Amino acid sequence: MRQEKAVKKLVDSLKEDHSVRSIFLKGSMGRNEHDQYSDIDIYCLIDEEEVEPFLSRRLSHLKAYKEIVFYDEIFIIAPQVIAIYEDWLHVDQFTVTEKTFQNNDYFTVLYDPNNLMNSYKSNQKLTLSEDEFKDHVIDVAWFLFQYKKAMERGNPTWAPETLRHVMRSLASIILYGYAKDRSQLGLKTIHTHLPLEKQNKIQEIYEYTTPSHHKIAVKKISSLLKLEINWIQQQFEKDNQTIPFLKLMMETFSD
Repeated sequence: MRQEKAVKKLVDSLKEDHSVRSIFLKGSMGRNEHDQYSDIDIYCLIDEEEVEPFLSRRLSHLKAYKEIVFYDEIFIIAPQVIAIYEDWLHVDQFTVTEKTFQNNDYFTVLYDPNNLMNSYKSNQKLTLSEDEFKDHVIDVAWFLFQYKKAMERGNPTWAPETLRHVMRSLASIILYGYAKDRSQLGLKTIHTHLPLEKQNKIQEIYEYTTPSHHKIAVKKISSLLKLEINWIQQQFEKDNQTIPFLKLMMETFSD
């Protein structure tokens, strides 16, 4: 696939840069779960004092693959270049140091002459933390509440959008119960890591999440939550607010 060809050319260029200590992949390629449509998340580990000089050179390394038709330099979790090539391949290049590297995903090492990445391998995971899981549950209840207001106002565009917010969190919640080690991936991975029955229920909800049919969608969300609520509430033994609020919202929209 073009991804493998691109990675080889990028690594060949990057490893010649004296600032680069390690090169590794994250995302779907880092987990070896990619397909022909996947983007490339390529990371370079740099010494702290070498970051600024390297940032001035990173675009020239990205051009080692093909002509770039669009790029943007941003900072979310680290200095990052988003590059889109003439063959529509999308590459995200991240620049990290030992202090800034966030090890919250599996990775594949491509270049590491001093074995710096060995110390990180035991921490690879894609599991939501307990707090992250609880935040998703709170968000489901909260956006169902926001939906109620939008629906009562008769706002046909914002109402289904609030349900999409519900579903983003609900997908992660359900993954936490059925495929915990992939729960951080949320909606991206339900088609490969949830039972078919759950996949179909979620897809059906999305079929109705429209300006004309959102009232059907919210009832189906309530029904899905009722199937899952017993194990969800077991995670909230010391919380006497979240589950009662969630159940109230479920009952508000139940058949």
